[in-house]
Amino acid sequence: MKIRKATVTDAEGVAKVQVDSWHSTYKDIVPDEYLRKMTYESRGKKWKDLISMQPVYIAEDNKGKIIGFSNGGPERTGKYPEFEGELYAIYILKDHQRKGLGKQLLEPIIQELEDLGIYSMLVLVLEDNHSRFFYEKVGAEKVDIIEIEVSGKRLNEVVYGWKDIRKIQ
Repeated sequence: MKIRKATVTDAEGVAKVQVDSWHSTYKDIVPDEYLRKMTYESRGKKWKDLISMQPVYIAEDNKGKIIGFSNGGPERTGKYPEFEGELYAIYILKDHQRKGLGKQLLEPIIQELEDLGIYSMLVLVLEDNHSRFFYEKVGAEKVDIIEIEVSGKRLNEVVYGWKDIRKIQ
């Protein structure tokens, strides 16, 4: 297993992980219509832009295949002034989950935030996504629950936060 910073040439692999993860994780949570519209091609274009603008880290297996990724940066909404940083995403292919990879992908994002002088962070996770318990396990506390809409379906999103990311173990 290797964790490294993504380059734009990794966009296609990152997109594949995101799409495949959404299909396995959110299958019975978000509407099928939304999942059908999420394609490797559309996501690949988006990740080319994102990788050039914000820190994205990838996990590769022993054959160099991208099996997970994380990205983050400054908090985007401004609604939670006590949290300056945000973990935008961690996605890991289903076959590679629950093997410690989430923690390994979290570490470089924490380092990126610390390098910016940011020591607090939040993450937003769909309430019905059981992977949200990972964040509780690594010390995040519930800050808020907000309602969002995905293709006409109302869903709850849990806002988790860490007041001091230097204490995440």
